[in-house]
Amino acid sequence: MRVGVVVKSWSYYILAAIGFIVFAALVDVDRDDSDAVVSGGNVDALNVQVGDFNLQVGDCFNDAGRFDNQIISDPSVPCSEPHDNETYAVFDVSYDSFPTNGGMNQLAYDACMMRFESYVGKEYDRSPLMIATLQPTAEKWGKGKREVVCAVFDMHTKQLVGSAAGRGL
Repeated sequence: MRVGVVVKSWSYYILAAIGFIVFAALVDVDRDDSDAVVSGGNVDALNVQVGDFNLQVGDCFNDAGRFDNQIISDPSVPCSEPHDNETYAVFDVSYDSFPTNGGMNQLAYDACMMRFESYVGKEYDRSPLMIATLQPTAEKWGKGKREVVCAVFDMHTKQLVGSAAGRGL
């Protein structure tokens, strides 16, 4: 009798695991051969287990509450659909030690600022777009994670339609 109970218990766990896998497949973002988002879903902005950002240049996504280094995932959409943000740069920081006292925030902002005009096609001071950054925490830095993500959004809280790349917004 106990054997039947154990088998039954394991079958529930197996069914639950299969359910989670199917759910994850249904809500994950779909990309085409060029890696562009072609149908909405979630792109893990911060993989909790390893601390990697999974956003790519040109990814468009909607706000999921706050846009900071505490985001877990973002609802990604094709850039042709209305969206709140667009990733325009992804790079690794090459410092030997973690910049303290707000240094990481400033470093990320300055580096994203330098990359803004070449992506958008307009000077930052003349654009209605603003910069948002994702950067590693001190804890993630200690685990070798150095990636910074730069994104643009409309400062008048209007959603963007189409890519901001080279449009001179």
